[in-house]
Amino acid sequence: MASSHFMLPYGGPAKGQPPQTDLLSGRAVFTEAYAVIPRGVQRDIVTSRLPHWEDTRAWVLARPLSGFAETFAHLIVEIAPGGGSKTPEPDPRGEAVIFVTEGALQLTLDGQTHELATGGYAYVPPASDWQIGAIAGATFHWIRKAYEPAKGIAPPAAVITSDAGVAPAEMPDSNGTWFTQRFIDPEDMGHDMQVNIVTFAPGASIPFMETHVMEHGLYVLEGKAVYRLNRDWVEVEAGDYMWLRAFCPQACYAGGPGRFRYLLYKNINRHVPLTIR
Repeated sequence: MASSHFMLPYGGPAKGQPPQTDLLSGRAVFTEAYAVIPRGVQRDIVTSRLPHWEDTRAWVLARPLSGFAETFAHLIVEIAPGGGSKTPEPDPRGEAVIFVTEGALQLTLDGQTHELATGGYAYVPPASDWQIGAIAGATFHWIRKAYEPAKGIAPPAAVITSDAGVAPAEMPDSNGTWFTQRFIDPEDMGHDMQVNIVTFAPGASIPFMETHVMEHGLYVLEGKAVYRLNRDWVEVEAGDYMWLRAFCPQACYAGGPGRFRYLLYKNINRHVPLTIR
């Protein structure tokens, strides 16, 4: 049995419905290189229901899309008490990361039962036999990817841990202002994706325009920042989501007054395909 009882004010969907008096303008944008899906547009009427999930709804923030991000799907899943699924993953290639932002889950993975409280983190390998249910209602991130096997390299094992259970590693030359929590070993070539938590102190920055082959999904867990995405500066806050195509230039300044944290997906450790998917 693994558990976490680490409580943090993780950002989440706005839910509900705004009043008719609200202005239509907002910060949502979809461009050729990136998308921003703010917390304020994550409302009840844009949720999806999923086959073989009971008392569950989901906000789908990212999905494989031709000409854009192609490797992953990212959902925020809300389960009512007693809800969940005995057959959650329809694709036998599917691997997953689960990160709990509210409430508590019971995850049964290959016959072993784990309790994931707020801040709980699980990596579910491809072809796993798993089930999931809410203990008293829960909201969690479900990041899915079709596993890419590599010849002679075994798929990775399951990982059960938590936000509190993984020490932040200081990024080089950041003077104690920029940290990354890596929940899996990025040197393990069995892994073809990683989902980390990145933390910035107030005023800290990514001090250059990162431009690289890895696709990104970034969900803001805490705080606010100004992000440079391709040609644009955009403001983001807790509950906002950024979806970045490969090679989208990116940098940021943390806005304060508190720390800025986000959950970060990236694809890793595989050859570039030589045909367009």
